[in-house]
Amino acid sequence: MVILGAGECGARTAFALRENNYDGPITLVGDETHLPYERPPLSKSTLIDEPGHKPIAAMEQYRQASIEVRLGVKVVSILPAERSIAFSDGGRLPYDKLLLATGARPRRLPETTPSHGRIKYLRTFEDAVDIRSRLGTGKSLAIIGAGFIGLELAATARKMGTNVVVVEAQPRVLMRGVPEAIANVIATRHAEEGVELRCGVWITSMTESDDKVSIMLADGNNIEADTAVVGIGALPNTSLAEAAGIDVDNGIAVDETLRTSIPNIFAAGDCCSFPIAVYGGRRVRLEAWRNAQDQGNLAARNMLGGNEAVDSVPYFWSDQYDLTLQVSGLSDGAVSTVRRDLGDDSFILFYLDAEGTLISASGIGRGSIVAKDIRLAEKMIGSRVKVNAEALASPDVRLRSFLST
Repeated sequence: MVILGAGECGARTAFALRENNYDGPITLVGDETHLPYERPPLSKSTLIDEPGHKPIAAMEQYRQASIEVRLGVKVVSILPAERSIAFSDGGRLPYDKLLLATGARPRRLPETTPSHGRIKYLRTFEDAVDIRSRLGTGKSLAIIGAGFIGLELAATARKMGTNVVVVEAQPRVLMRGVPEAIANVIATRHAEEGVELRCGVWITSMTESDDKVSIMLADGNNIEADTAVVGIGALPNTSLAEAAGIDVDNGIAVDETLRTSIPNIFAAGDCCSFPIAVYGGRRVRLEAWRNAQDQGNLAARNMLGGNEAVDSVPYFWSDQYDLTLQVSGLSDGAVSTVRRDLGDDSFILFYLDAEGTLISASGIGRGSIVAKDIRLAEKMIGSRVKVNAEALASPDVRLRSFLST
C-alpha cells in the first residue's frame, strides 16, 4: 500500500490500514520534511506558542506499526500501467493500491508583485513560523480575505498586539458557508478587538519595499503594513492525477467509495470531490479536519476490499477569541430557518428543506456552549429527521427527542 500525501488524511489512512489488520507493507510519502501534523493550529496556537513541530504521531509509532515514512521527496508522476510512482531522483515505488491524499494549496493572488518576502501565504508549519516572527506589539499586518484562515489569523495577531486590517471583496466576512447572522457576530467581535475590517472592496495591486507592503484598493484608498498574508481559499492538488489520466472535477473525482476512475487508485481528503449521499449524491469537495479523518478511515477499509460509501455529514469549526463557530451540514436548498437562542448571545440556526427535514445547523457561542447541540444536529441531518419548527426553536426541548421519534 502506498499513500501519496503525508498530512492528516494520509497518516490516518496508514494507521487505519493496520487497525483493520492489514499486515503487508505500507509506505507514506510526503514532500514536506516534517512528520505529518495537524493544520488547524497553524492559524492559532502555532503562532502564539514557542515554535516547535507537533506531529500527529512520533516516528517511533510509525516504526512500531511498520509504516515506512518517506519525507522531503518529490513525486513527478503516477504510472498506472506499471502500478508505480516515480520520484524526481529517478527512483520508482511500486504499489498494489495507491491513495492520493495530496491536499490543497493556497490560491494565489495575481495582483501581487513579490520581491521582498513581505507577502505571505499560510499553509505549512514553516509558513506559520515565518509569520509568527512578524507579529507583536507595534507591528502591522494586512490580511487579504475574510474567510476562516484570515479571521483566525486576525484574532491571533490581535492577541499578540499586532495592528490588523482585513480586506475582503465580498460584502461581509465568512461569505461562504456561514449564515449572515453568525458572520455579523464574528465581525462585531473583531471590531471590538481593534481589527479594521474593509469589506466590499478589492485590491488592484500589492507592492513591496524594504520595510512595508503597499496595497492599493479599488476605491482609491491605500493600505500600508509591515506584512501581508493572503488567505483567499485553496485549490486541490490534482496535477499528478490529471497527468496520469485520472478524472478531475473540482478535485480528483472519486465515487462514493473513494475510488478514482483508474482501478486500484483511491483519493481522499482536501484533494478530492465526492458524491455525498445525505444530499442526494451531490458532488462536493471539503477542506476540513474531520473530513480528512473520516475519509482516511474509509479509504483504508475500501483499499482492503471494502465497498463502503461516504456517509458522514460535513462538519467544521473555527475558534476566534473566546468564540467558537460550528457548522454541520450544507444549507443549500433550505427554504426556512429556525433560530434557537441559548443565552449569553449564543444561538444556533437550523436550516430546513421544503419537507421540513433538517439539512444544516450553524451555531456560535463562547467556549463549547453550542457543541452538544451541533453534534446532535449532525445525527439528525444524517438520519434525515423531519422536525417541528416551533419545538426546534425552544431551548427547553431537547434535540435528542427528535432522534427518538
